Amino acid sequence: MSLQDTIEALVAEVDPTRLPRPSPREATLPALPGKADALIGMRRSGKTWRMYQEIGEKLAAGTPPGQLLYVNFEDERLPALEAADLHRFVDAWRRRHPDAIGRPLNLYLDEVQNVPGWESFVRRMLDRGDTRVVVTGSSAQLLSREIATSLRGRALPTEIAPFSFREALVFAGDALPQAWPVAADVGALLHARFDTYLRGGGFPEVQGLDDRTRVRVLQDYVDVVVLRDVIERHGVSNVEALRFLVRRLLSDPAGRFSVNRLYNALKSQGRRVSKDSLYAALAHIEDAFLVFALPIDRRSEAARSANPRKAYPVDPGLAVAHSFSAAKNTGHLLETAVYLELRRRGYTCGYVKTRSGFEVDFIARRRGLGDELLVQVCADATDPATRHRELRALNEAMAEHELDRGLMITMGETDTIAVDAGRVVVRPAWRWLLEPEGGALDGATAGGAGTAQAEG
Repeated sequence: MSLQDTIEALVAEVDPTRLPRPSPREATLPALPGKADALIGMRRSGKTWRMYQEIGEKLAAGTPPGQLLYVNFEDERLPALEAADLHRFVDAWRRRHPDAIGRPLNLYLDEVQNVPGWESFVRRMLDRGDTRVVVTGSSAQLLSREIATSLRGRALPTEIAPFSFREALVFAGDALPQAWPVAADVGALLHARFDTYLRGGGFPEVQGLDDRTRVRVLQDYVDVVVLRDVIERHGVSNVEALRFLVRRLLSDPAGRFSVNRLYNALKSQGRRVSKDSLYAALAHIEDAFLVFALPIDRRSEAARSANPRKAYPVDPGLAVAHSFSAAKNTGHLLETAVYLELRRRGYTCGYVKTRSGFEVDFIARRRGLGDELLVQVCADATDPATRHRELRALNEAMAEHELDRGLMITMGETDTIAVDAGRVVVRPAWRWLLEPEGGALDGATAGGAGTAQAEG
């Protein structure tokens, strides 16, 4: 079969009305004129299904199917393509839908990095002025993040992460609270649901699986990322050191690490590795969205480099799947979930060490918006000594950063606490994750200042 015949056959199979209808995701695509949307994120996080979601939304809004073309470039029937071949898909689609000729086209290109030079085709389609383009890509040949970079300012990236807690509840068919605070029985149910989410994670495919199967699937995800997105793409030769690094970072979520310490640990085991190769491996792991390394909050790059970083996997379920001890460390899993939610909300984070040496888990900022937020995570703040320690750190950090409000996230408390620098709002994680953004800091608590109240 000729290339043209193959393309015609594949296009003939495309029916936008019969694509899967996924559980809705909350990630918003900008859809700005003249720019493509690039969906980035770790494998299996739902980039393709976010495409399906938009196609379904456009159909529901009245867009004719003939104006919606989806192409999957990982179809094994496709031979090697060049950029000059891509217009054939559009031409074949127009021939099948002559009523759509001259009308705007919505073009969805999945795994487009498999076609060398695809960027020039996408730029040409954008220059027409009547074409919306959405692209995704895996990291096997081209890292997802680079898809946006390759378009040289003609694309806006949107990170697609595994399900948030809200999205996981919707997927499971649970109703979301519409008003706060919720009744005690609702709070208890949501607390239980969050505990399950914290240990199972948010990858769509593993929702509802039994523990053993879920762990196997998540371990396989990591193996594929390490093999295809790191080893194959970057030609990593010291696979043993790479896998050591991945295991160490995944098994200790929210843990501090430094490349120097990891180097010494490998050296003490008789494993040959250079520091430069470890730095490179860490960069590859981050680029594949497997782990995020959080620096200390310092203006000086030298100071950031001299201090340990904290590692957060892209999903708490990955940590549980790679370490029995991680499954028992609720505090570190909770801290991971909080970091990932801050990231979803568009914050850039670092951790804080005050002048007296106290630590606050996150200072979160949104560039250009002036938002600045101090967040402390403590699974159980009911012990007086623990509570005093966490509040002391927040109070000092608030004073140093000239902020009059701080946020403490726990597993089950609601409170507002007066401190010298201002006030600290305490929220259970499940509530903070579900209530409208800003609700914790902008509104009054149910219990009133200085009154602890358990929720769930």
